[in-house]
Amino acid sequence: MSDQVAVTGATGFIGRVVCRALKADGWRVRALARSVAGSRLLEPVVDECIQGHLEDADSLNALVDGSHAVIHCAGTVRGVTQQHFERVNVSGTEQLVTVLSSLQSPPKLLALSSLAAREPALSFYAASKRKAEKVLEQRASRLDWVALRPPAVYGPGDRELLPLFRLMARGVAPVPGRRDARFSMIYVEDIARLIIAWLRQDTVASGVYSIHDGYSGGYAWDDVAAAVAGICQHPVRLLPVPLALLWLPAHLNRLAGRVANYMPMLTPGKLRELRHPDWVCDNREIAAVLDWQPQVQLQEGLRRTPGWCPLLD
Repeated sequence: MSDQVAVTGATGFIGRVVCRALKADGWRVRALARSVAGSRLLEPVVDECIQGHLEDADSLNALVDGSHAVIHCAGTVRGVTQQHFERVNVSGTEQLVTVLSSLQSPPKLLALSSLAAREPALSFYAASKRKAEKVLEQRASRLDWVALRPPAVYGPGDRELLPLFRLMARGVAPVPGRRDARFSMIYVEDIARLIIAWLRQDTVASGVYSIHDGYSGGYAWDDVAAAVAGICQHPVRLLPVPLALLWLPAHLNRLAGRVANYMPMLTPGKLRELRHPDWVCDNREIAAVLDWQPQVQLQEGLRRTPGWCPLLD
């Protein structure tokens, strides 16, 4: 069996953590990088970089050649049109599946989706992730594949949730939707451990699997505030944010994105995702097919995440 693992999206938050964990576990890591700067960024955590992109079949063939498995982390989380998200999230997955399916003995494939795919009507992003899953379900019959639906992912290197945790460390927790909304979370290194467990196991039934940190029933905003308060040693006040205060900047961002090719995070679609009251998932299906259990829940994960609470620095 080859000890080589190919990784797309290796320059991203989750991708870098996965590459580092793979190398530490003894795998030879080959990554796809779009630029020379991306290749240099990856030098400490990979063995080899292939310069190229998902739209290029030659790049993908060079990436996967001789690999035991492919970890498909590449994805777009920012955009204002359906095309912005589908170019990478859907078309990139289609191209990768086409390349792998053309091989006589294709490597197995693990693709990172998103829990947002459970509600594709909410946003272009959510819809693109569900379409990417359908590509696997409908076109990857020759492949041994799984797709993971993680909820909110945090940990060292994260830039999306870090501003929220920093604000909470100052004593304020903005709540964009219902206070009783519930959501699952997962510490990024638990995803890396799952991937290593999948690599070590001979077969795992192909399918789409939700994953989370093992906290049954998900978290409420009060739970997150309590975890932060325990670490920072001061109260954290929940502050409901009226819809009107978020609606206007979300729509202005969408307009600016279309006019100036700006890729904002807060858009009307993202706002609908943030205000959705139920992002809870469970691990029963993945636990039935894979020997993996998450190890880190929220308070411990926050303690391991630098850069947001002065008491941890």
